[in-house]
Amino acid sequence: MKTSPREIVDQLDQYIIGQEAAKRAVAIALCNRWRRQLVSDELREEIMPNNIILIGPTGVGKTEMARRLAKLAHAPFMKVEASKFTEVGYVGRDVESIIRDLVDISVDMVRSEQIEQVQNRAEELGRNRLLDILLPPAATGESEHAAKSRESLQRYERSRDKLTTQLLEGKLDDREVEIEVQSDLPSMMQIISPIGVEEMGLNIQDLLGPMMPRKNKKRRMHINEALIYLTQEETQKLIDMEDVIREGISRVEQAGICFIDEIDKIAGEENGAGLDISRQGVQRDLLPIVEGTTVLTKYGMVQTDHILFIASGAFSVSKPSDLIPELQGRFPIRVEMDSLTAEDFVRILTEPRNALIKQYKALIATEGVEIDFTRGAIAEIAAIASEVNNTAEDIGARRLHTIMTILLEEEMFNLAELEFKKIHITKTLVRARLKEIIADEDLSRYVL
Repeated sequence: MKTSPREIVDQLDQYIIGQEAAKRAVAIALCNRWRRQLVSDELREEIMPNNIILIGPTGVGKTEMARRLAKLAHAPFMKVEASKFTEVGYVGRDVESIIRDLVDISVDMVRSEQIEQVQNRAEELGRNRLLDILLPPAATGESEHAAKSRESLQRYERSRDKLTTQLLEGKLDDREVEIEVQSDLPSMMQIISPIGVEEMGLNIQDLLGPMMPRKNKKRRMHINEALIYLTQEETQKLIDMEDVIREGISRVEQAGICFIDEIDKIAGEENGAGLDISRQGVQRDLLPIVEGTTVLTKYGMVQTDHILFIASGAFSVSKPSDLIPELQGRFPIRVEMDSLTAEDFVRILTEPRNALIKQYKALIATEGVEIDFTRGAIAEIAAIASEVNNTAEDIGARRLHTIMTILLEEEMFNLAELEFKKIHITKTLVRARLKEIIADEDLSRYVL
């Protein structure tokens, strides 16, 4: 879905407040990927993605921005934390698992799309199979028995139509039927898990399935369960998994987005103690993936040359220049994101499509209760969030979740028993419920 950078920014504005420089950077990077598809074949492979480092404290919208970008592009998206990986040779996950996980996500995405496309046909086929079990097709005769066969066929069709109506109306759900289901491989075959095979996402059933085809067995189940099972079987028949895998790999290679969080945790000098010993090792393992390499996955070989990598970190202790030079060069765009102010918190609470106040209003409305916040209450919540972020650790907009949870704890617990079906949140109420926590600095650090 091709669109302009300005339109992408407009879409991001619906969910993320401020951070204009970062929005422009990611919008241009995404549009350049679409533009690349229009370039001649000869030059297209030479155009590398503009990988980005987002610099800023937690809770300012770094992850949300990358996730929304992937949704806009309908692209496979993977978020990982750099600190979870270790250098090859140490205990921990290797960095190539990032690509394997991304391919899994992409294949599942394509498969879900194809399931949606064939769902109506699969439901029809599954229903017909179930009807054939409940009412086996009538045999047709020859020559002198033709008239009798036609009469029998008409009776069969009338009975089948009646049965179909009952099935669609759910009148047969409580009845049981016996159908053939596929049996799993023996459980003793599943406990074998060679090192490396599990990491690739393979299992013994995948490996031995073709050599040990599953046998069918009879099983009784309710008709509504049988219909679901048969529909799923027909869905699998209608989907060509080779095409799904081919398309899934293509989406990863041409449109995949990988978000590497906490990259600052693997920056800095090695000091030979603890986990720090593998910091530069992880960077060097990441380098070929970001530069462009081929990774073996359970679906085949995948090239990483054109995957868009967005890295992020607070860089409060280290700085981007502490990364190894080769890795720095693969992230040409660096954007510093702004810390959030009280004014930003007011907007975050009210403006985005998924604003926190909108979420609470929707949750509380499920109990038939209406809640409203005065402007003063919203401003006070924002001011408290900003104050606590300044005095304690700055966790950005995540602070609002904690404050709203504590503020509305009593109402959320007693919703079903409330005498009045309207809750009015004022500035005075906000102050009254949070003043003791804010006044006690130690308690504030612990609770908020």
